[in-house]
Amino acid sequence: MTRAAASLVLVLVALSSTFTKYVPKSGQRIPQSLSRGWGDQLNWARTYEEALSMSRSRNKPLMVLFHLEDCSHSLKKVFARNDEIQRILDEDFVVLNLMQETADENLSPDGKYVPRIIFVDTSMRVRDDIVGPYSNRLYAYEPKDMKHLLDNMNKAKKLLKFSISS
Repeated sequence: MTRAAASLVLVLVALSSTFTKYVPKSGQRIPQSLSRGWGDQLNWARTYEEALSMSRSRNKPLMVLFHLEDCSHSLKKVFARNDEIQRILDEDFVVLNLMQETADENLSPDGKYVPRIIFVDTSMRVRDDIVGPYSNRLYAYEPKDMKHLLDNMNKAKKLLKFSISS
């Protein structure tokens, strides 16, 4: 009986580790109200100005996410549950989510709509060459576009490495 119980415990531990969420290298973080459900384990910047400063000082690209409080496309759920996106953001990006527009018109190169995701490099240049899959909303992503978003995140990282070495 004891052997069966020990086997059951081992199976349960193996299964639970298979289905766990991404946990940052520094351990589980306290959920932040700044995440607004987009990734509680991430360290979100409070303001655009703070995010730009963090991007420069940490030498990491900035990803700015514009959205409504209640995302109607379920993008928030897919985004927050995607371990690969969460890991890359935690390790390689400064992140900011905004529910209102900023004074910087560069952050709305093709209009003000939500959701949209804009990448900014460490020189504070909005990367208008990193776009989503839609020609009528260049910086929009939908739940089915997570592979495209991941590709763009990797592109933003490569552009940063290229600009440093140049």
